[in-house]
Parts: sequence; structure tokens; C-alpha cells
Amino acid sequence: MANAPTAEEFEKLGAFWLGRTQSPTGEETDELLLYDSKDLTTHALCVGMTGSGKTGLCLGLLEEAAIDGIPAIVIDPKGDIGNLLLQFPNLQPSEFRPWVDAGEAARKGRTPDEHATKTAELWRKGLASWGQGPDRIKRLQDSAEFAIYTPGSDAGIPLQVLRSFAAPPPALLDDADAFRDRVASSVSGLLALLGINADPVRDREHILLSSILSHHWRDGRDLDLPGLIHAIQTPPFQRIGVMDLEAVYPAKDRFGLSMALNNLLASPGFAPWMEGEPLDISRLLWTAEGTPRISIISIAHLSESERMFIVTIVLNELIAWMRSQSGTSSLRALLYMDEVFGYFPPVANPPSKKPMLTLLKQARAYGVGCVLATQNPVDLDYKGLSNCGTWFLGRLQTERD
Repeated sequence: MANAPTAEEFEKLGAFWLGRTQSPTGEETDELLLYDSKDLTTHALCVGMTGSGKTGLCLGLLEEAAIDGIPAIVIDPKGDIGNLLLQFPNLQPSEFRPWVDAGEAARKGRTPDEHATKTAELWRKGLASWGQGPDRIKRLQDSAEFAIYTPGSDAGIPLQVLRSFAAPPPALLDDADAFRDRVASSVSGLLALLGINADPVRDREHILLSSILSHHWRDGRDLDLPGLIHAIQTPPFQRIGVMDLEAVYPAKDRFGLSMALNNLLASPGFAPWMEGEPLDISRLLWTAEGTPRISIISIAHLSESERMFIVTIVLNELIAWMRSQSGTSSLRALLYMDEVFGYFPPVANPPSKKPMLTLLKQARAYGVGCVLATQNPVDLDYKGLSNCGTWFLGRLQTERD
């Protein structure tokens, strides 16, 4: 059996400790597997069927990053990553007791208190076998702040996402391709929230909203949802392309689109979307005192269209923030998305796809690493896969995978 490693072996700045190597017969060796954090600037993909350890590995990456002072934004479609906050520095039964499942304890013939004692003992021995104890858990807690954001809900920290119609920074405005992509994905995300699948080139809803956002943003003006509703009814221009506005999109038809947005805004269920902390990438990555943050954006409680909207908005905001930073070859921050299936498909073009591809192609220059996890590699766009320098492979069941 392998010996427990010492802190001197794995506490190395810039090296993430992922475990031990195995011999050809499957036995653990004493050789530690240390991953160079700089390699994450070329991004990583973690694939494998359910139960193969994807989430556990990625949680380990996030914890190692936090200990090294590297912040992360985590998009959590399933609601699993909140377990990062279950940190018990003393490994005492009293710390585990509030989280004990009374039903599970009963099935094992124990009282909840007894089950908490057994669980604490199991964790204490298990962590000790890997050379980790209360001191390293305390170091993790002291190295970063952990928070769970729940847009559209007050179950965690509410997140006000519609601030994202604020004008992008000058660096993005000066990049014609980047600005066009930002407008298109922002509009696609908003229309998806309304249940409208609009083509950026052919559908007038998309063209009108894109023209409105472009007009305001190029003038450096922010636009909130009420302002967008008014702009739909009375656009700040009379032509779309070379044709008269009324010919392309008559006022009575524009009224229907503005009503759809107004009904969304007036809906009691939409009120939480307008409350909470503003979506500010800097605040998600660092506290006001400069402490790194691991910000988990949990979207499991949302509908499919709402999740798509949130993912698109967050990715766009990250790109805008990224382009305002100086270049670096070091790992500055992480974006981790669990179960990315459906948000970056090989054929379809959901609103989230273009900003995700932009990050995979350009984030390296700014020291931002992307880590994506999914069950099947064939679920993802091949251009994105080709931009992932590290592949963590779990159990794959099909020949195609």
C-alpha cells in the first residue's frame, strides 16, 4: 500500500495535486501526480460516463486552484458543485451532524448522532491516508471565499443578470468581430428566454433588437429591460439596412414583441431576476479586499430557456472583462462548467455556443483557463475540443466515444 504523502511533496505553488500514479497492475504507487497549473491556460476537458469521477476530479482542481490563490467562476447546471462549501476543518461529528441523512442513518441501524460520528471518522481516516488533515482544510478556507449564486431565486445569493445590457468596455467596442458576436449572443439569449428561436440574419426580431443594442452601445449608453421595451416601440432609427423600419417591422408587430418582454418583466416570478448583486465578473472573482473567490452559479432550479440565458450572459460578461485585462502567460482565473452538454453542441448553434468558442480560442492570452465536463466527447463541437490542451478521460462505454 502506498505511503501517505507529506506536505513538502505536494504543497508546491503552481502544481495541483491530483492523486497518485498507478502501476500496470492497478496498484497505487508512491509517485504523486502533480499537474502544472499553467497547462490550464490551454483549457481542459473532462469526459466520462456517470460515476467515473468527473465531478470529484474537477472539485479537486478547483480546491487546488483556491489554495494557490486562483479564483474561479463555476456554472453548475445540476446543483452538485455546492458541495465545495462542505468544509469541516476540525473533522468533528458536530460539524457533520447537520448534514446527516436521518433515513440513511436508520437504514444502517444508527441514530443520526452515531452516523455523524462514523462519517467523521471515515473522512478523518480517508484524508489522513492522503496526507491531508484539518490544517489543509483550514488552509483552503483561508485561501479563498466560496459563494453560491442562484439567479432567479433567493435560495442562495440572488444575482441581478439584466445589468448585462450595459455598454461593453471600449476594448470590445473597438473590435468589430467581437462587438458583433457580443450583440448577437446577447440578443439570442434574451429571445431564448422568451421562447423565440430567431436567426440573427433572417428573423426580424433578432435584427431589430441587435440594431437597438448596437445603436445604444456604440454611443456608450447602457440599456436596461424597461429601456429596451420602450426602444422596441419607438426605435432610435427609421431604417433597417436600406429599407424603411415600418416596412421591415411595422409598429403593430413591434408592439407584440414589446408586450412579450413587458409581460416577462411584470411577472411576479421574474422579480428575483431584478434583485441581488449585479453580475460583475471582478466581484465574482475577488472580494473587495482582494481575496480570491470561487463563485458557483447554480442554475439547476431554472427552466431550460432560463439556463441558456444565464449561461450566455455570464460567458459574454467574462469575455468583456477578459478583454479589459492585460495579457499574461500565467493562470489568472478559471471558468468551470459542469455538464456542458447542450450548451456547446457539434451541430446546433444555441446562444451559448459562440461565446464559449470565443473563450476557448482567445482566453489563453489573458490567463483565463476553461474546464468543461461532460459524459460523451461526441456531444461537443470539434473546434472546441481541438482547443482543449488537457483531456481527463474517465470511463467511456461506446466505440464512438
